[in-house]
Amino acid sequence: MTARRNFFKAGAALVGAAVVSRVGAASLPEAALQSAAATQPPPLPPNGRPFHPVVTLNGWSLPWRMKDSVKEFHLVAEPVVREIAPGMTATLWGYNGQSPGPTIEAVEGDRVRIFVTNHLPEVTSVHWHGILLPSGMDGVTGLTQPGIAVGKTFVYEFVLQRSGTFMYHPHADEMTQMAMGMMGLFIVHPKDARQMRVDRDFAFLLNAYDVEPGSATPRVNTMLDFNLWTWNSRAFPGIAPLVARSGDRVRVRVGNLTMTNHPIHMHGPHFEVVGTDGGWVPKSARWPEVTTDIGVGQMRAFEFDAAAGDWAIHCHKSHHTMNAMGHDVPTMIGVDHRSVAEKITKLVPDYMVMGERGMHDMAEMEMPLPDNTLPMMTGTGPFGAIGMGGMFSVVKVRDDVKPGDYRDPGWYAHPPATLAREYAGELPAPARAAAPAAAADTLKARKPAGHEGH
Repeated sequence: MTARRNFFKAGAALVGAAVVSRVGAASLPEAALQSAAATQPPPLPPNGRPFHPVVTLNGWSLPWRMKDSVKEFHLVAEPVVREIAPGMTATLWGYNGQSPGPTIEAVEGDRVRIFVTNHLPEVTSVHWHGILLPSGMDGVTGLTQPGIAVGKTFVYEFVLQRSGTFMYHPHADEMTQMAMGMMGLFIVHPKDARQMRVDRDFAFLLNAYDVEPGSATPRVNTMLDFNLWTWNSRAFPGIAPLVARSGDRVRVRVGNLTMTNHPIHMHGPHFEVVGTDGGWVPKSARWPEVTTDIGVGQMRAFEFDAAAGDWAIHCHKSHHTMNAMGHDVPTMIGVDHRSVAEKITKLVPDYMVMGERGMHDMAEMEMPLPDNTLPMMTGTGPFGAIGMGGMFSVVKVRDDVKPGDYRDPGWYAHPPATLAREYAGELPAPARAAAPAAAADTLKARKPAGHEGH
């Protein structure tokens, strides 16, 4: 009951998002900008309650200004250019120079004041996904507030009632604005910094785009046939590794703002799901996993004890670990089209036969591509072509990584006798199950012949 009274008391100061006057705009906190796609490890909080900041993959955390015991943030909704991976950029909408926008971090019990300035060509708003707050701060255009007009600034103010992993995104022309990349993470840390303490805390959003090869702007009306599956608007090999030290307790927070679910699978150490949309999972209710399925609009946090090695982490929908897919390409496995290829090569000298032995050849050859287009299967590891794309990265754990160091340590040096190798000895004949004998009364069918002229 006390929490409920405090919740409504917290909303009494401001009952709804409000437009900022010209005089008020002059005193806004600085709108920090960041356009680089590299992971920016955040510094420790300069003031306020202490917390252990998250590391946003290929992203950053938004600085704040403390004013009269209120943390003030400034988001700017605007067109941005985002590098999806080396060799491709996309023209998106985002916040403060990037898509997704910067991660907002605060502490349970903090009062936050968030200014949102609209530099888009249409109205927008911000919905604070999963956060308990007064209805008038919920950010739904037309229902709880007017839209933020072009060139205007609104202010949202509320007290953070509970810790956990949350998101922010528009609730105005949502189909267009989210398809263009408008979203971000909102992390609320526990008031007691010792609660849910880990050594490394990573966070990223799942998003997807439909960008025609050779172009740069997503098609916003696509519902399911996306061709770029990304983490924080980055596709492999552009997604940063998750770097940890052996024995570290590691947390990974994931939010899903795509149009489908994603089973996130991590190789190596088993993990525990410790957080959902509704907050932290009590220890007695946690469950062990190696894959956790994250539905649309959901958030999950899982933890594991880091073990030395290079461990793949990816969506387990196989077409989500590929780039720039064509959905209408026929299956050519087992088709001998050498004679056709000879004829085509006379007309198109650079024509290459592919697909009759599977698709891995595409990961090893360099094919001519339209400008600003990623290969469908790409990436090179210490043993050759990785042949991945999209939602794929590597958890890189080493014995000698220093606290606070998130730099890529390179490829793992496997200890002796721990690496798979080619077998050069004689192989015994494989055991095969005998085919069942046909019953005496099995119907036998014969294909008719001699009717070619019909």
